[in-house]
Amino acid sequence: MKPGGWSALLLAVILLTILSGWIALILPMTPLFHNWARLNARVLYEVQTQEPIIALTIDDGPDPRTTPQILDLLARYDAHATFFVLADRLEDNDDLVSRMVAEGHELGNHMLEDRPSIFHPVEEFQSRLNQAHAILSQFGKIRWFRPGSALYSREMLAIVEQADYQTTLGSVYPFDSHIPSPYFASRYILWQARPGSVIVLHDYGARGERTLETLSIILPELIERGYSIRTLSELVAGAGD
Repeated sequence: MKPGGWSALLLAVILLTILSGWIALILPMTPLFHNWARLNARVLYEVQTQEPIIALTIDDGPDPRTTPQILDLLARYDAHATFFVLADRLEDNDDLVSRMVAEGHELGNHMLEDRPSIFHPVEEFQSRLNQAHAILSQFGKIRWFRPGSALYSREMLAIVEQADYQTTLGSVYPFDSHIPSPYFASRYILWQARPGSVIVLHDYGARGERTLETLSIILPELIERGYSIRTLSELVAGAGD
């Protein structure tokens, strides 16, 4: 790379991160987002309902250090979540995943590893989806799929549907994997939350620590507002779909 090339690349990355943050901040506020969600029925972003129910989803776990604390906090507030776990992280964490299910949470398929799903060739994507399913289905029926980095193609959606999954993203994403601020995440979630919202947060390592702090702020406030914090399946059932 030419002299100064690394500096230019670093600047581009910083600008892209800032731009992505603004997109994440502004897009869910606009009618365009909600129209897009309604038109793209193959992917669930949110649920149209007036019932005071919100779905909480947590990606990338389990983590033997942070996940038990998150589960303890959810139990304290009688809140349920859909955990989009990475199947390769289940090794030696079987008891923790069993605890999730036993306490009323549900599991979602987030593939084997933390990698953008769309980068896999179609055949490899199908193989990895099936491998993850074989591991996760030992703990019960798996209904939901979330692509890594939220990127998907029509070919991916077709494979997911053939496997009897529903693809879901979310409507309240505080960009917590890029903006390491529980204060920002909690303020953003409380600002954007409404009946039928699907919140996206992350577990594992420092992200799990931030999620723990974020949840300690938002859960009592959302409950005070009259919301019930449920799994995706409970949100859909409660909305009458």
